[in-house]
Formats: sequence, C-alpha cells, structure tokens
Amino acid sequence: MTLDNLIGKTLEAITPDAAAIKRLLEAAARNIADAKLDGLSNENKFDMAYKAIMQLANAALQASGYRTLTSKPGHHQTMIQSLPKTVGLAIEQMIILDSLRKQRNVADYSGDLVTESAMQECLAQAASLYEIVSIWLAEHHSEIMGK
Repeated sequence: MTLDNLIGKTLEAITPDAAAIKRLLEAAARNIADAKLDGLSNENKFDMAYKAIMQLANAALQASGYRTLTSKPGHHQTMIQSLPKTVGLAIEQMIILDSLRKQRNVADYSGDLVTESAMQECLAQAASLYEIVSIWLAEHHSEIMGK
C-alpha cells in the first residue's frame, strides 16, 4: 500500500511548502526543549513531547506531498502510521509512537496521570524522531532545508 491509496480517505495531495515545514521543525524543537523544563507535571511534559511527535510526522508527510484530512477522525493515527512510508521509520518504533498516541488519548479523556517512565519514553521518542526527520529531510529534500 502506498500513501496515494489514502488520498480522499485520510490524506490529500499538496505541494510541499518549505517555509511551513521549517516552522513545524522549529516548533517541534521548541516543544522538545520545553518538555525538559523543571517544575512541570509529567502530563504537561508528555503533552509537549507528543505534540513534537505530531509536528515531526506532519512535516514528513507534507514534505512527501500529503496532508491529513483533519475533518476525518484518526488524523493523528494516520500521521504516525505514515512514518514508515515517509521517513522509513522502523515498524517497531512506529508501534511505540502509536502506543504513546493511545496513552495520550487515555490521559486527555480520562484524566489519568502520566508516569515518569511514560513521559521519559515520549520525550526520548520525540528526540529520536526529530533526528530521523531532520536527517531524512537533509538527504531527500535538501530544497526544503535550504541546502
């Protein structure tokens, strides 16, 4: 299956916008840095790290010429599950990111507390994905990265 198969269902084709993609990368970097600040709850740190993951997945998708249809349910899931097709993310890492998505939903909609270990895992995954997406963009979309 290719991402083209999802056009009209969960994705739409777009022309990549280098400035928008750079803004997503910069926002992800800020969220990762903010998630490391002392004095914040695990829930807030987790939310910031998770937001960075979404921004990075969105940047990769947009660089590949797609955008999720946010009017349809499941756009976070689509962004995460597209990462093996966009940046070549290992399926095992995509499964971890998807489990973090599910944990975020539980915390957001039930008020469950986020453990220190879950927050640390989310932060580590966000930092790892930042590196993966940055390298992929530099190697495959140098026009976006200005190189």
